[in-house]
Amino acid sequence: MKNVIVVIGAGSIGQAIARRVSAGKHVLLADLKKENADAAAEVMIDAGYEVSTAIVDISSRESIHALVQKATTIGDITGIVLAAGVSPSQASPETILKVDLYGSAVVLEEFGNVIAKGGSGIVISSQSGHRLPALSVEQNKELATTPTEELLDLEFLQLDTITDSLHAYQLSKRGNSLRVMAEAVRWGKRGARVNAISPGIIFTPLARNELNGPRGDGYRRMIEVCAAGRGGTPDEVGAVAALLMGPEGTFITGSDFLMDGGVTAAYWYGELAQK
Repeated sequence: MKNVIVVIGAGSIGQAIARRVSAGKHVLLADLKKENADAAAEVMIDAGYEVSTAIVDISSRESIHALVQKATTIGDITGIVLAAGVSPSQASPETILKVDLYGSAVVLEEFGNVIAKGGSGIVISSQSGHRLPALSVEQNKELATTPTEELLDLEFLQLDTITDSLHAYQLSKRGNSLRVMAEAVRWGKRGARVNAISPGIIFTPLARNELNGPRGDGYRRMIEVCAAGRGGTPDEVGAVAALLMGPEGTFITGSDFLMDGGVTAAYWYGELAQK
């Protein structure tokens, strides 16, 4: 049996992480669009990796479960990378909550049932979750532990309250961080770990979409005033993921690593702070 790394989301960040953590392992590269998965797989195969592809819709439990079944027929699942999602400029609040919040929770649940001993998971969250004002203790617990199929029924997630896509995105990403912490308890019983990474503006096609969208001016301002003075690269996210998934990260689980060049620091305490 082979060791399998499942990568959901064949975009720039998913590929960068896969390159760092998959040498000598089988990569199952899954995406909503077959052409995206196939194109990424071709690049990785040409670079010496063993790759197969699958189609997955993370807003569907049935689709995620089918991916789990396919992965387990290949070998032991020693790694799972969730790098799929939708951005505020791409989707409605309803779709964002269904994909980024519910979908992530289902992935953590389904793969947490089969992850191998010594295995590790990464969820790509976002700096946006760190810019949402503090929730109540009760709301935090609800986002972290509510049974997955009841998650979207929570009172404070109803669409008559959440009318803005950015607000839905921030709540979803805060939920990702909390869910990872709660799932780390369950994964730990299998001898496995799971963490989140919350990137800032990483130069990917999705980020370019945002830079050219209605929030483009705000994105450019964030880059201008942050401590790093630039956006990040997918390979920098890959480096953090490699630490978390590798032998030097074995004491780290249930954590969320904010890597945004200092944008959130500027938002709360610097030039981006609300006056």
